Amino acid sequence: MAKDRGKPKRKGKGRRHDGRQWVQVAALPFRLDALGRPEILLVTSRETRRWVIPKGWPMKGMRDHEAAAVEALEEAGVAGAVAEAPAGTYLYWKRLAEQFALCEVRVFPLRVETVLDAFPEQDQRKQAWFGPDEAADSVAEPGLSHLLRSFRP
Repeated sequence: MAKDRGKPKRKGKGRRHDGRQWVQVAALPFRLDALGRPEILLVTSRETRRWVIPKGWPMKGMRDHEAAAVEALEEAGVAGAVAEAPAGTYLYWKRLAEQFALCEVRVFPLRVETVLDAFPEQDQRKQAWFGPDEAADSVAEPGLSHLLRSFRP
């Protein structure tokens, strides 16, 4: 029997939102171009190679926005000022070992101040900067697409 990966094993713990949904946290890394227009950093997922934003499970002893900033550092190699309040949420179906689970993702804007040359998942992911509409067109989750298209830093 396959091991259930539905419960995270690392620094934090998954939390149920209402008994039916898992809750995850995500960073929305952005910068402003020379004309003051936002650009959004997307990374590829490790398994399916789809464009996503850095996300993961809440971490014990950290507030959600802090955990989102850790995910941005680990998955995208960026750091900066992260908002304490989410810009929004979206739902997606997370693939687990033997099933799918509905996850609510709380998305925290992170204004990128530092881009690292080396970071923990650099060999597992690609990254690219997109305008909000192009980013919205590049992701698979409709809720995330809507959030990216309407994002205003």
